Amino acid sequence: MELSLSSSLHSTTPASFYLSTNSTSPPRQNLGLFSAAASNFSSRVLLKFNKSSILRQPRPVIVKSQSSSEITNDNDDHGFVLEDVPHLTSFLPDLPPYPNPLKYSQAYAIVKNTFVSPEDVVAQQIVVQKGSPRGIHFRRAGPREKVYFKPEQVHACIVTCGGLCPGINTVIREIVCGLHNMYGVDDVLGIQGGYRGFYSQNTIKLTPKLVNDIHKRGGTFLQTSRGGHDTKKIVDNIQDRGINQVYIIGGDGTHKGAAAISKEVEKRGLQVAVVGIPKTIDNDIAVIDKSFGFDTAVEEAQRAINAAHVEAECVANGVGIVKLMGRYSGFIAMFATLASRDVDCCLIPESPFYLEGQGGLLEYVEQRLKENGHVLIVLAEGAGQEYVSQSAQAVNGTDASGNRLLLDVGLWLTQEVKDHFTNVRKMEINLKYIDPTYMIRAIPSNAYDNIYCTLLAQSAVHGTMAGYTGFTVGPVNSRHAYIPINRVTEKTNTVRLTDRMWARLLASTNQPSFLQKCEIVRERADKETMEVIDDMRITSI
Repeated sequence: MELSLSSSLHSTTPASFYLSTNSTSPPRQNLGLFSAAASNFSSRVLLKFNKSSILRQPRPVIVKSQSSSEITNDNDDHGFVLEDVPHLTSFLPDLPPYPNPLKYSQAYAIVKNTFVSPEDVVAQQIVVQKGSPRGIHFRRAGPREKVYFKPEQVHACIVTCGGLCPGINTVIREIVCGLHNMYGVDDVLGIQGGYRGFYSQNTIKLTPKLVNDIHKRGGTFLQTSRGGHDTKKIVDNIQDRGINQVYIIGGDGTHKGAAAISKEVEKRGLQVAVVGIPKTIDNDIAVIDKSFGFDTAVEEAQRAINAAHVEAECVANGVGIVKLMGRYSGFIAMFATLASRDVDCCLIPESPFYLEGQGGLLEYVEQRLKENGHVLIVLAEGAGQEYVSQSAQAVNGTDASGNRLLLDVGLWLTQEVKDHFTNVRKMEINLKYIDPTYMIRAIPSNAYDNIYCTLLAQSAVHGTMAGYTGFTVGPVNSRHAYIPINRVTEKTNTVRLTDRMWARLLASTNQPSFLQKCEIVRERADKETMEVIDDMRITSI
């Protein structure tokens, strides 16, 4: 069911609301229109009020329960958007609530406010201007006063999908320990081998003792795979096993699968809460501040960069090239470059570059060799793919997760640099190429990511116990929130060339912006970037 509430911001009449629904089931009369909107399985509530609104209360948001809300505002608040997450009571209205066991927890007894207020929301946009709309908000993560599962009736499962990433084992451990220590849940299954493990692999019973030290290891304790998603088979298995909480750890494709599972669960009317924990080492998941494992990856990348720098500066005309992860997003390469301060050039998928001619990469490399006697280049795996496909046989396929298959840009660039200085410039160089990709993916998470993974896991546990489903968790402006899955799968988070962080990198490396011949890859740049590039080109002319 889809519901929307709106009112004219400039109307002189009291706020009027428009209700649209594709469901034939009537709203619950005792809760009214606001109840229907807040309990909607995938609700997005948009309220715009004028100053003459008749709905005036001391506080801008009042949420009475997980399945009903009354949203009001005063004269100064308008344009408030709550992108809510589904709740089990939206399709199981008679589901009874229970007191949260944390109320009696010795550990939480010292907490001033044990439970998150139902009024608490997290703003997506933290920098605003006076008079601007309040914008999009998400429900704040954390324990609720009421839960919709009895601990002894919880049968949970955990599955990991997609590529490896530092911190997966920490998330697994903290889900198991969080369910057990905070809520008294003892029945947790580990699904082995990704999505296909639901119907083709064995399971393993997870206990706090079994997972006690897995956070010290890299990889995933449960093994993983790409693809293998069959919604009907998966939900059949969930139903047959009596599972009622599903924790899914994975990236974009995995979350799309989680959304499909959640919809099938609703269709069948099952009391099953489905939650995603976003995982991508590339940090390319939208909305959230950062994905777990990213900081560990940047830190470990320093070792490869430092090694390449030492190799390059210890010989005459030394050239070091380091390839890092980043299929569509260059965050690891960018942050590792900024952290290092030894890098002369950083190449990422979002930023077009060219090799030959004035202002090209090869000219810049030659310039740095003359000035310093060595040069260090860091590039993301997705950079320069349009060049590699021209000089090598293009692979027009995808992997089991739907990701485009990439050619090795590191080996390609290494050969191009060698050929240029050997055949064109007749200049001897000493080139070293380092690809630490799998070494970085396979290590355990560092201290920061371990803490971050703990918060993610516990937020997921609190949300499912409170009856939320079809959502993912993550920090938004440093506050953990419950986010509709479609928000993190609708687009990929990428480096914005018009933001200050990329400007900081250019200032740090002093590399050219490679803008003069960007027409060869115009189709790869977003509209805003191309407008800025064109403006800069006109100015330079």
